[in-house]
Amino acid sequence: MIDKSLLAVGLTALVLAGCANDPAPVEQMRLTEQAVAQAKAVGASEQVEELKLAHEKLALAEKNMGEADYKRARVLAEQAELDARLAESKVLTLKSQEQLAELTARINRLRKQLGDQQ
Repeated sequence: MIDKSLLAVGLTALVLAGCANDPAPVEQMRLTEQAVAQAKAVGASEQVEELKLAHEKLALAEKNMGEADYKRARVLAEQAELDARLAESKVLTLKSQEQLAELTARINRLRKQLGDQQ
């Protein structure tokens, strides 16, 4: 039969291993900062709700990094990265829609001009 003290030591070791600190999410923080910068570069501003959320979550992630709460920092940084990418996508989609509307208007003007000449 297994010695109870040996079993207790083994279980304690497993519990402690499961509670080990996550490594600092330095790379995730860098990726998130890049995603925010990219969203801004394509024209996203604080009026885009997702970019605002990305800034807020990134600030909280940085706070958690300072407190060595790396797991929470990683989760917030990942969420902020996704928010920033969504903001970027929304801005790019809006720009594409505007370009499409302009091209459609030009095509319609050309068709009208061609129709008037015939």
